[in-house]
Amino acid sequence: METTVRILAVDDDPIILELLTQFVAAIGVHELTTAESGPQALDILKTPGIAPFDCFMLDIQMPQMDGIELTKHIRDMARYADTPVLMVTAMADKRYIDAAFAAGATDYVTKPFEVNELRARVGMVEKLAATRQMRTKKIFAAKSTAEVPQTLELHEPLSVYDVDNVIDFISMENYVAQLSRNALFGSTAFAFSVRGIENFHKTLNAFEFNGLISDVAEVLSDTLSGHQFLMSYGGDGTFVCVTESGWRPDPERLMDDVNLALSRMEMFNNAGEPLEPRVSTGDAVRMTWKTGNAIMDTLGEAHASAKEAALKYERNRHDFWLTEQRA
Repeated sequence: METTVRILAVDDDPIILELLTQFVAAIGVHELTTAESGPQALDILKTPGIAPFDCFMLDIQMPQMDGIELTKHIRDMARYADTPVLMVTAMADKRYIDAAFAAGATDYVTKPFEVNELRARVGMVEKLAATRQMRTKKIFAAKSTAEVPQTLELHEPLSVYDVDNVIDFISMENYVAQLSRNALFGSTAFAFSVRGIENFHKTLNAFEFNGLISDVAEVLSDTLSGHQFLMSYGGDGTFVCVTESGWRPDPERLMDDVNLALSRMEMFNNAGEPLEPRVSTGDAVRMTWKTGNAIMDTLGEAHASAKEAALKYERNRHDFWLTEQRA
């Protein structure tokens, strides 16, 4: 038996709302609620006793409150911190795409849209919602006790909340895919990887590990402030960044700046023991002129390069320690 998915669609164009109503009716057991403005949508969301929505479809250009501002308001609600937000808009300009994903959008569809494309995107966000709910339950099940074992796989991407320009990894993939349909301008991908992440994962429970990843994300975001970028935690202790405006980062200098900031930050596990994470950076990979799978490969290439740099650092440190012991 299929589960009913509750969708809230917000658009100031009644024709689009009617099209979305027909679309939802055609694809299955979904329930659609519509609003003609951001304020009206927020009133609906704040209605006492209303059942939560499973997905949002938002236009960008609307009077009173645009869809990007509305997305920020939705993300500020704890109930909807992980709910997929699908932008359905005529705005194909890159600055709108950047702003939408930075605000918390999960995916981006430009009008006029193909019904099959929209059906595929809705199917994706349905699966994403279910996966996120399971992951969140794992994290908060380990919140109160240090004895709870690690229940998150090391390779699992995690959601990081309330850190500027940090988005989910699936949203990052959707963002890059959207850029590849337009122009990548001066985009560059690179990554940071936490050294010794396997040991952190082994000794920390899920809540502690999630906290560590969130703290490192905050330091990375602060260090990159002043540049146009989006960043995502891709699992395995590694954060992938996509920079814009032609800025080509200096990975070595960034690594030093981040590690200096981390050394000044106090982090502890549930037992009050200090945590001292440090990162390595990989190569900066230019994304210009790449399309299709080659674009997605740049994210994987940046991720692998940073991970290898972190492993190389650990190997060198271990070899140096053995040399000192023998001396």
